[in-house]
Amino acid sequence: MNVFEKDSAYIAGTYARFPLALTHGRGALVYDTEGREYIDLSSGIAVNTFGYSDPVWAQAVAEQAGKLQHTSNLFYSAPCARLAEMLCTRTGMKKVFFSNSGAEANECAIKCARKYAADRYGSDRCQIITLKNSFHGRTVTTLSATGQDSFHELFHPLTEGFRYARASHMEDIAQLTEDGKVAAIMIELVQGEGGVNPLERDYVTALAAYAQEKDILLIVDEVQTGNGRTGALYAYMNYGITPDIVTTAKGLAGGLPLGATLFGEKTEGVLTPGTHGSTFGGNPVACAGAISILDRLDAVLLEQVKEKSIYIREELTDAPGILSVSGMGLMLGIETVADAGAVIAACREKGVLVIRAKNKVRLLPPLNIEVGLIKRAVAVIREVCKDLGNKEDHA
Repeated sequence: MNVFEKDSAYIAGTYARFPLALTHGRGALVYDTEGREYIDLSSGIAVNTFGYSDPVWAQAVAEQAGKLQHTSNLFYSAPCARLAEMLCTRTGMKKVFFSNSGAEANECAIKCARKYAADRYGSDRCQIITLKNSFHGRTVTTLSATGQDSFHELFHPLTEGFRYARASHMEDIAQLTEDGKVAAIMIELVQGEGGVNPLERDYVTALAAYAQEKDILLIVDEVQTGNGRTGALYAYMNYGITPDIVTTAKGLAGGLPLGATLFGEKTEGVLTPGTHGSTFGGNPVACAGAISILDRLDAVLLEQVKEKSIYIREELTDAPGILSVSGMGLMLGIETVADAGAVIAACREKGVLVIRAKNKVRLLPPLNIEVGLIKRAVAVIREVCKDLGNKEDHA
């Protein structure tokens, strides 16, 4: 049996995989079982921050694996403590809880918000507002938080206690909070799975001020937007706001499973011994990988992310077969004349790997991708969109 047959025989059929088995890579280049080379503009859905087999990351991970691969959270761990220090120093947040994924980071945030509100106002103040078109994870509770009915249909009864507002409609927020039962508002500053749509700055500023006035916690979900992806260390820094809780995962550990929930001044002491935990959270190998990533997300690299973003947008905006380009930094969505699935397949045949977000083609390349590879990949995307767009026009 080859890898495709074994996958079909033994792995639950939850993924509509591309007909491609990857074997190895370096940087933004990756190779399949047939030896074909691809420029990967997906980076494991924003996980491989510095691409495949990054040597600095690999050395940090290997060295830690040779010392201590795991210890329970009953003991202290130097990589865990060091990473928490780095995150707090770089963000101004006060405390960190480590988990394994973005969904778990968001679960932790939800628990903290409800405990914060219950401690001060009573257990009735437990509702969480999220935005329509949002995505916050695949556990039952984070699915409930996700503001898309399509994710809810098969999994009722959902976790109670979530309300949904339209983005850029402060009147929705005012209406949903008027009964005094809202503990927190949770937002993505760029809705990734929802179509790579950034929130408007004026709306975010007004939302943050309103939450502060009402003592409603503001949670920013930076699972996909965090760790340099938008050209700032965290996307909220582009908006000039200070969240009460920040969640992140994906690119934090450069390819290893690690989530983090960061707590600000209001929330740093809410969770106490016994109120939350994680067996693998803060794993020393994952933390060592994250330290090697975070240490290199400096001002120079973040500026390069912005410059690369500008180049891609300028090359693709108004190009034949392309209707619009949205997003921020190296988290971009391309609305195409042709079906996004057809564009993705054609790009793959020409050696460029891109993925989907609703009706858009999504780009999430490694942050350090070489400019030459960007130019090659963008040329392929332009060619494919033009050719398929022409076919659509003549259909």
